[in-house]
Amino acid sequence: MPRFAYGGQALMEGVLMRGRDAIAVAIRHPDGGIVTATEPLDSILHRSRFARAPFFRGVVLLYETLVIGTRWLMRSGSVAASAEGVELGRGAIAGTLVLTFGFAIGLFVLLPLFLAQAATPAIGDGRALLQHLLEGLIRVAIFVAYLLLVSQAGDIKRVFRYHGAEHMTIHALEHDQALTIDNIRGHPTAHPRCGTEFLVVFVIVSILVFSLLAGQGLLVSVVGRVLLIPVIAAVSYELLRFGARHRDSALVRAIFEPGIWLQLITTKQPDDEMIEVAVASMREALAISGDKAPEGSLDPQRRPLSAPTAAAEPGPEREPAAGLEP
Repeated sequence: MPRFAYGGQALMEGVLMRGRDAIAVAIRHPDGGIVTATEPLDSILHRSRFARAPFFRGVVLLYETLVIGTRWLMRSGSVAASAEGVELGRGAIAGTLVLTFGFAIGLFVLLPLFLAQAATPAIGDGRALLQHLLEGLIRVAIFVAYLLLVSQAGDIKRVFRYHGAEHMTIHALEHDQALTIDNIRGHPTAHPRCGTEFLVVFVIVSILVFSLLAGQGLLVSVVGRVLLIPVIAAVSYELLRFGARHRDSALVRAIFEPGIWLQLITTKQPDDEMIEVAVASMREALAISGDKAPEGSLDPQRRPLSAPTAAAEPGPEREPAAGLEP
């Protein structure tokens, strides 16, 4: 059984799996085949000797989620739309990333602050505490409402089904089971290391950390909240790892149960073809990490993402190359 804790995320018609030092991506092409790509994790954060150190690794995860994950989400959307002649260039992807970051900070960090300030009456010394508590409640409400809203979109529903396929495949691997459709279907769509659960912990920790700014002026409150995001991510990731390691404790399970509840929104049951894509992504991630899939695992036919996009019969079944593609 591989010792590394594999993780990932859902894409548009695809799945991204994170290996030890690289990511692997598998996407269902409009022609019906599966295309794959790998990318080394070699940013300045990953090259740091502190990359796997406690707390700093939470900042690395935040970077991977916001930058690498969002970029591949956009690229997978471009692949899915390629049959319609739609292609996203690097400039469009970069611009979308900037807008996405700004939107996330505005919606989940700054908007709750402004709403709490507007709704809190001037009642003397108790105003700062009341405003902070109200801000926390507003942030939780916005977060849950946002997930419920986006989950109604047709494309997002499919992403959430791929999200389920990703989790179920990781469960099967962690139980050292052959990665087959039947084995994978025997596992739940929720996972204790899910990004959704990380966001739940992030929101709760932010309420505690932002209490340090209670009673400060607007400028300090805004700038302080933005600067504290990496700190919150670092603490949240360590708490998430602790919770995942101690799920045998009833108390720990109860504390982290809201993250499982929210995965009822962000994960759905996949079809067999979605599971096949998740297995293809995992096979590539295992190969680039120097691990092997359990004996008897499915080995879906696939071709490199850089291959011509013209409709063609998929190539013969193969073992994924261990090297990293550019």
